[in-house]
Amino acid sequence: MSRATAHGFSPERLTRIDRFLQDRYVGPGRMPCAQFLLARHGEVAHQTVLGQQDPERGIALAEDTVFRIYSMTKPVTSVALMSLVEEGLIALDDPVARHIPEWAGLGVFQAGVAGGFLTVPPERPMQVVDLLRHTSGLTYGFQYRSNVDAAYRQLDLEAFHGERDLQGLIEALATAPLEFSPGTAWNYSVSTDVAGYLVQKVAGKPLDVVLQERIFSPLKMVDTGFFVREDQQPRFAACYEATPPNGSEWGGMRLQDDPRTSPFLAPPRLLSGGGGLVSTAADYLRFAQMLLNGGELDGARILAPKTLKLMTTNHLPGGGDLTRHSRSLFSESTYAGVGFGLGFAVVFDPPQTLLPSSVGEFYWGGMASTAFWVDPVEKIVAIFMTQLLPSSATTVRRELRTLVYSALVEPGG
Repeated sequence: MSRATAHGFSPERLTRIDRFLQDRYVGPGRMPCAQFLLARHGEVAHQTVLGQQDPERGIALAEDTVFRIYSMTKPVTSVALMSLVEEGLIALDDPVARHIPEWAGLGVFQAGVAGGFLTVPPERPMQVVDLLRHTSGLTYGFQYRSNVDAAYRQLDLEAFHGERDLQGLIEALATAPLEFSPGTAWNYSVSTDVAGYLVQKVAGKPLDVVLQERIFSPLKMVDTGFFVREDQQPRFAACYEATPPNGSEWGGMRLQDDPRTSPFLAPPRLLSGGGGLVSTAADYLRFAQMLLNGGELDGARILAPKTLKLMTTNHLPGGGDLTRHSRSLFSESTYAGVGFGLGFAVVFDPPQTLLPSSVGEFYWGGMASTAFWVDPVEKIVAIFMTQLLPSSATTVRRELRTLVYSALVEPGG
């Protein structure tokens, strides 16, 4: 009996995944590579490895290729912060200004531009929970939506390989207003970088040390960190940027970050809890499997089951979805029927998503089109790795869900 059959999948239907990724993306040059890991009941049922990790040099993708995972860093940082919550060292309803006193006077934008903002006091103070669920009022400069976004660009707040460290980021953020009063809306933002700052301040250790001690070492995630070690460099993938169509149905791609000269080859000054990690599919599978298991893997307990349940429940105001509360829908995904928990998007109304899914499924992705999802009903973990900016360049995340569930012939967990 094949691995796929043993875990309730049709082997023939799973081969559609490989064929689809090759024919739609890798073969036509729309994506440099594609690695997909599908696990059920804690065991790998299918793996896809296609394309080249470094097309410029003709180096094939391998199972242990190292990828920039960008915002798939956010769930890791969120787990680290919740481990400190479990120890009573910080609480979700703590005012953020209790831990960042220089933010005590942050106001909410009313009018003006950088250097001349008119603000009003927030309706209530920003709380730690707002950082984890992106209801803090913070933003990202790359959204190009508002005068506050423009101020972030002027302050160069997303220069994660620059001269600023986490303390410098906090000080710079103190000079810009909030986009909205905390708790009243959802906006994708540097909130998780601030959460990372809280992790290292409360733990009394640098963020990279905390993540190593609390998550990576216990889970044996040997290839995950804030930079590419010398021994990993031959396995480090090139990153590409999508180019617009030019006389054809699809666009192409151009090199965005060469693995031989990448800033990821050296330890960064700013340890970005929102987007700074590199990892492998195998490492991230161990992290995601721990989440599915309720906080434990191979005897290593990272969080308690009740904590994970809290994290993977919708925390948006009034139980609404992201289409109702979001100021910034930015990727290829649609968010009807999807809320947000403490570090993850959470499906609570599957029919609204127009995709096969389960109540309680949680997920997120990264800027270079990486993605993962965890289905606690079907006991499924899926990890997708590639290196293509931006994540909105394709619809591959939605397509993979359809392909996986169309191959699941024995549902029910």
